[in-house]
Formats: sequence, C-alpha cells, structure tokens
Amino acid sequence: MAAFFNDAYRGNPPWDIGRPQPEFVRLANEGLIRGKVLDVGCGTGEHAILFAGMGLSALGIDAAPLAIQKAKRKASERGSGATFVVGDALMLGELKKRFDTITDSGLFHVFSDSERPIFAKSLGSAMRKGGTYFMLCFSEKEPGGWGGPRRVSRAEIRATFGEGWRTDWIKEASFATRFHEDGGRAWLSSITRI
Repeated sequence: MAAFFNDAYRGNPPWDIGRPQPEFVRLANEGLIRGKVLDVGCGTGEHAILFAGMGLSALGIDAAPLAIQKAKRKASERGSGATFVVGDALMLGELKKRFDTITDSGLFHVFSDSERPIFAKSLGSAMRKGGTYFMLCFSEKEPGGWGGPRRVSRAEIRATFGEGWRTDWIKEASFATRFHEDGGRAWLSSITRI
C-alpha cells in the first residue's frame, strides 16, 4: 500500500487539497487540538503545519517518502516548526514518543478489517492516557460511484475502539477533496485513550 500512495504523490492526489481539512481547522480553533500532536498519515503536512502555527508541538508521519519530502519543503517555505518522518502507522510505538492528540485525516478508511485492531493498538502505544484521537473518514453514506476509498460505518469505528478507548462522539462531517465541491460525506470522531 505504501508504494501505491508514494506513486500518488508524484502528482496531486484527490485528497491533497493544498490546505487543511475545514473540520480540523474548526477543532483547532475550538482548542480541542492540544499538547503534543501527531498527525498520522499526514500526507504533505497541512495539518501538522496548521497545528505548529498555533504554537503546538506537531509531528507528521506518513509511509510515503514523496509525501514527507513535500511536507518538509512546505514547512521550510512557510517557516513552520512542524517536523515530519517517514514511518508506518501500524508501528507508531517505534517513535518512542507519547502524544496528547493524534489526528487522522483519511487514513483509517484505507485499513482492512484485520488491520484496524493493529492500528488501534499502534495508536494506543503512542498516546498518553486521557489523550484524544480525532479521525475523519468517509462515511458509508457517501455514494460509491466515483470510486475512492472504502466507506466506514459508525458501528465499525466503535468496534475498532473498544477496550482501552472511549468513543466520545461520531458526528456527520464533510471531507474536502478535489472531486467534491461541497465535500464528501464523512464521519468525524473523537476517541479518548483511557
């Protein structure tokens, strides 16, 4: 899968809109993104750069070296303190760091059923107790005619984050892409490590 995403960053993939997702801008403006922040599946770094610009310690991680290369270039050009590393979202413990907030814009919905519990365990290994995972993924209500990633239900989100987690809320949201003028139908979730 990493090779597929790396190849996508040779151009401009449809999920790379050149700015942060409006849902994450709103969360940040409301003060919900706090402390040390990890943006998992960060792509070209828009969210980590946003969070660093708000005075937060922000690290972005992605398996696609080309995405990280672009993120580092953006951060440098914008004078951002955000940092970026190539890494595997299923092995976040290797970072040997703990975060207060982890954000995910469009990563969860690429995992298979068997990978989801591995991902939840990986997130737990990198998050402080009481920390919050904010995740934006395509909803099963998004029509499938245009292709795109797998759609996810609320039940699937809750099933993934059982023991050791508390689902605070799952709200209807919009996922901006270059294919959607008004955004695709999505879920925005707040999930706390307990």
